[in-house]
Amino acid sequence: MNLRRFYALGAVSVAIQLAVAVWGLAQVGFTATVPIHWNAAGEPNGYGPAWVGFLLTPAITAGLVVLFALIPRIEPRRANLLRSSAAYMTVATAMLVLMLGVHVAVVLAGAGYSVPITPIIGGGVGLLFMVLGNVMTTVRSNFMFGVRTPWTLTSDLAWDRTHRLVGRLWVVGGFVVFLSSLLGRSELLVIVILGFVIGSLVLAFAYSYQVWRSDPDRRSLGGDA
Repeated sequence: MNLRRFYALGAVSVAIQLAVAVWGLAQVGFTATVPIHWNAAGEPNGYGPAWVGFLLTPAITAGLVVLFALIPRIEPRRANLLRSSAAYMTVATAMLVLMLGVHVAVVLAGAGYSVPITPIIGGGVGLLFMVLGNVMTTVRSNFMFGVRTPWTLTSDLAWDRTHRLVGRLWVVGGFVVFLSSLLGRSELLVIVILGFVIGSLVLAFAYSYQVWRSDPDRRSLGGDA
């Protein structure tokens, strides 16, 4: 897996975030108090020093770059992950874009601008799920990336069918989440996101188990069929 382009994108994303953070610190001061947490209604309910609020997201983004670079090196089914490299890099890039958007919104809010944090983050999450859904069908069985249940990991049939179902669900669900973010009702958006995430997880578990039971080639992690 060629990660050089991803490293470059990660470096650019972190550099832009740091530049935005420096701008924000110049606006409010290094030790000023800024919002760092928002409730379901999109109202600030947690505050901290500006340097913490403005530098936390770049630090998390840098951590994500390291994580995405490390996973291919420790994945037991590395060959399958390499076969899924296009999907893997698409998701990793989408995560960088989401973190950049969240960071800009947080810094603007901390600098005193009126920013609808919850709809922005919710809309970004919806778009991210749409991206995930579009690439899920190309992901091959592995332990680190994809819908990993005990049954998808022990049945190629369960893996393929579950990812096909979940991929379609995430595209539709992500679109619904994105549309909900445009309504400007933060509480409703949170409910939609939670319902979508919990519902898709329950369905993935139940469906993967049903497919696994019907697969004559199924196996178990312990080695018994």
